[in-house]
Amino acid sequence: MIIKVKRIMTCKVSLIIGSKSDKEIGDKAYKILQDFEIETEYEIISAHRNPEKLSNYLKNCDADIFIAIAGLSAALPGYIASKTLKPVIGVPKEAKLGGLDSLLSIVQMPPGVPVACVGVDNSRNAALLAIRILALNDGDLQRKLEEYKESNKG
Repeated sequence: MIIKVKRIMTCKVSLIIGSKSDKEIGDKAYKILQDFEIETEYEIISAHRNPEKLSNYLKNCDADIFIAIAGLSAALPGYIASKTLKPVIGVPKEAKLGGLDSLLSIVQMPPGVPVACVGVDNSRNAALLAIRILALNDGDLQRKLEEYKESNKG
């Protein structure tokens, strides 16, 4: 079966959740990205249930950074990292075992398939890490981050 994916518009960050049950965590990252006016695509694509769709999406997506939120075996971030050379930030979601299963699945990637990982359910930090990466080449974004950091102390 051939799955056609339309050409995706230019975006800076692609935020991918594995299922609708991850949406609450994904929405928190999306809000931060929107607050910083970062062009973001927000998709629900499972690495297990629809690997062909995810593979096609990744081939056609021109995002600079991927954020992947996943629970249980948390294969989504690793799958994405295996298909791209761009930075991938994994967010383990608490589903069982206090999220430890997801956390270990993301941080224990094999050599050559790096995935950055933030704390369990901490998608806000994933968004902020993506913004920090983008800010390396964007002075305006650096200033916004400095203002954000100052206003969110304590």
